[in-house]
Parts: sequence; structure tokens; C-alpha cells
Amino acid sequence: MKILIAILIFSFIIIFHEMGHYLVAKWCDVKVNEFQLGLGPRVFGFKKGETTFSLHLLPFGGACVMEGEDEASDDERAFNKKTVWQRMAIVFAGPFFNFILAFVMAVVIIANMGFDPPVIGGIMEGYPAEDAGLQEGDEIIRLNSYRVHFYREVSVYLYMHPGVDVDVTYKRDGQTLHTTIIPKYDEESGRYLLGVQGGRKYEKGGVIETLRYGIYEIKYQIYITFQSLRMLITRQVSLNDVSGPVGIVKVIGDTYESSAPDGLMYVIMNLLSISVLLSANLGVMNLLPIPALDGGRLLIFIVEVIRGKQMNEELEGKINFVGFAVLMLFMLVVLANDIYKIVV
Repeated sequence: MKILIAILIFSFIIIFHEMGHYLVAKWCDVKVNEFQLGLGPRVFGFKKGETTFSLHLLPFGGACVMEGEDEASDDERAFNKKTVWQRMAIVFAGPFFNFILAFVMAVVIIANMGFDPPVIGGIMEGYPAEDAGLQEGDEIIRLNSYRVHFYREVSVYLYMHPGVDVDVTYKRDGQTLHTTIIPKYDEESGRYLLGVQGGRKYEKGGVIETLRYGIYEIKYQIYITFQSLRMLITRQVSLNDVSGPVGIVKVIGDTYESSAPDGLMYVIMNLLSISVLLSANLGVMNLLPIPALDGGRLLIFIVEVIRGKQMNEELEGKINFVGFAVLMLFMLVVLANDIYKIVV
């Protein structure tokens, strides 16, 4: 059951991503040869109009295959015959639709469950927050240059910036105050702490506030993704901390099983929360300037705008092929690591 749920979540997010490419391609009058879900051999498909809609064997990934996308074509409706701005819009639409999907799901969660305001619920004795004069009821507004909207962002920020001095901006009785805190390392948790605790119940707002906090949620998820990449590049985290499809399936399964005793609503909300993370993550990762990803294509188009000349189609295809091969190799490494962690 949990594997099926994970596949359905993956499939829905991927379909929405590819739908972005598809709709903008049709709007730009580009011929779409195939809209596929999954990778590898085709299991089945049907043709509607000029497009074949197909399901492939491996349930991770997908594609919106356009005429003249990776090869030369003389068709007037080919992707490579369109203006650079049209091609950029088509490519950007996939990740953008991921952010739209993440936003809609975040709004649904906040409308039903509310949001956790960054209000201090308690001060831990012997920690720097106590010495800095922070008090229960203070609302944390900013940590260094990072604007805080949810209480959970406090612990996430400290995890992403271990041991860094933190300039805390907070509100007390309508007055904005500042203090600098040096986080203290906690042996038990293995993390740096300010010494503040949550405790305030989740809050619900009106329509406008719910929409605004939906945007804040996407900003938070994008921040996590970029910071995680930074920590991976700087070796603050290792490859063992990276999860691929198998690891994510396990997380979704564990979330389903732990939420089931609390009722259907908690199951739905927790699975939606994971889906927000996955959709926003997919949007960010696809915008990275890596060949074969949407961001790599956008980079090529930006170079084309600067040069005033389109890149040789054969060369562009080779660059994307090499990038795809490297990406698949990386995915195999992550997949093997996921399986190893589960088995061991």
C-alpha cells in the first residue's frame, strides 16, 4: 500500500511538471510527439491528435518529447524553429508548475492545520537565549539576514549554519529589538541551540493570510533545498544523507504508517507536506544549470541571447546527452546508497 501511495505521489508531481512544458509548448504551437510518465521501455500508450500519451516501466521521471528538441528538424512547428524566448518559456514552465503545485498544496495544509508562528514558548536554563534576555512570548523576526515566518525555521537555520553567531531580531510588546547570540552545542542532540522552545499552538488566518503563508512555505522549502546543496558541496553533509527515489519511498511509507493511527486527515496532511517538499525540490533541482536539466537548457538559451546566435543543434544535443548520462550515473549511485542503507 505504502509503495503504491509513493508511486502515485511521484507520478502526480511529475505529470504536473511535464504538463507545464506541454501546455506552454502547445501555446507556442510546438509539435509534441510524446507525453510520457516514467522512464525505460514503454508499457502502453495511446495517441490523441499528434501526441502519444504513454506509461513507461520505471515509475520515476517523465518527459514531454517535442519535435526538434534534441535533433535537427525541418518541421515549421519544431521546438528548434521557435524564438529563443518561446523556447525559454517552454523549458521554464516545468519547474514553474512545480512551484505552483507546491503553493496550492501548502495553502491547503495551512487552511486546514494553520501555521506555527515564530513565538518563543519557553527559555531553556543555562543556554545563551537566557543570557541574551529573550523571554517567553517574544516573536523572532529575523536570524542574521534570514527572515523568519515559522517557528520551525529557527532550528532549521541553526542546523544549516552550525556554530555561527546569530544576530536575532525579535518583537516584544510591539517593539523591535536586537541581540547577538552565540549558539551552544548540545551533546545530547548533537546540535547547536539558542535555548528557545516552541509551544504556541498553530494559528489559522483569513484567506489573504493563508495565501501569504503559502508563499512563505514555498520560500522556506526553496531555502532548504539550496542550503542542503550548499552543505553537500562543502561536505558538511555526506552522500549518505542524500535520498533518491527508494529512500523517499521509505520516508513516504514511514509517514503513512505513523500517521494512520491518528486518522485519515492526518495521513492526508502529512503526505501533502511531503509532496510540497518534493514538488518544490523538483522545481529547484531542475533549474540548476546542469546539461540535460531545464536549468542547463536555460543557460544555453541565455548564451544564445548574449551571442545573438543559436547554438549548433548537434552540439547542443551532445551536451544534453552527456549531461543526462552523468545525471543517470549519479542517480544510480544514490539508488545503490539508498538500498544499502535499507538493507544494512
